Amino acid sequence: MTATTGPAAEAVRVAAVGDIHLGADCEGLLRPAFSVLPECADLLLLAGDLTRHGTADEAAVVAGEVRDCGVPVVAVLGNHDYHSGQEAEVTRVLRDAGVTVLEGESAVLPVAGASVGVAGAKGFCGGFLGRSAGEFGEPEMKAFVRTTRRSAERLAGALTDLAARPCAQRIALTHFSPVPDTLAGEPLEIYPFLGSYLLAEAIDSGGVDLAVHGHAHLGTEHGLTAGGVRVRNVAQPVIGRAFALYRLPLDGRAGTEKAGRP
Repeated sequence: MTATTGPAAEAVRVAAVGDIHLGADCEGLLRPAFSVLPECADLLLLAGDLTRHGTADEAAVVAGEVRDCGVPVVAVLGNHDYHSGQEAEVTRVLRDAGVTVLEGESAVLPVAGASVGVAGAKGFCGGFLGRSAGEFGEPEMKAFVRTTRRSAERLAGALTDLAARPCAQRIALTHFSPVPDTLAGEPLEIYPFLGSYLLAEAIDSGGVDLAVHGHAHLGTEHGLTAGGVRVRNVAQPVIGRAFALYRLPLDGRAGTEKAGRP
């Protein structure tokens, strides 16, 4: 993992993608695109569902795609990465390849001559304001909603850690969505299983400049939290390319751009 150093740039260029779902037959699939990252990006964010079934062997394929790609790589896991109960091994394989894997944690990266903070957590489902599950009733329902609440609390804690550290830009990275905006295109009936408003509350309280997630394959790229934080759904079926590219100006002005490689 190589951080970009040198004179301060005008903006941080953030490449991001989720839901790449790599398996044993995908070796080398994304490597050609990722090999050009140093030319157009300062870091790469992976928004979960990196594997198909969450096995260590599949994680090794992902690791091979991003190892020594020339920019720092930060990831969270997704629900697919938990499917086989090997999430700890998946995390280990990715970390051995130089990937910073976050779950209720934060990292500060020296890129573009500045410090950029990333707080990450997988997140969970539960729904959005006015149409969300409540922590009430049967033990099973309370456990379900409690999982969502605790995940949001982990994200909030990671953002609190970032707030105490000097960062030119702060990014929240999740797999599940914090807002319904980026779910447009998905069946309304499954919105409660695609994200939770509790993630957005954590993001809005954390001084975030950009929130990135995946999971919603039929959703929409652009969204906004109630507090005005830009949200981007980077599930690969949504962005339609190897990665999306966002520009975060270091002078504090809002602005994004997107690009990528087929």
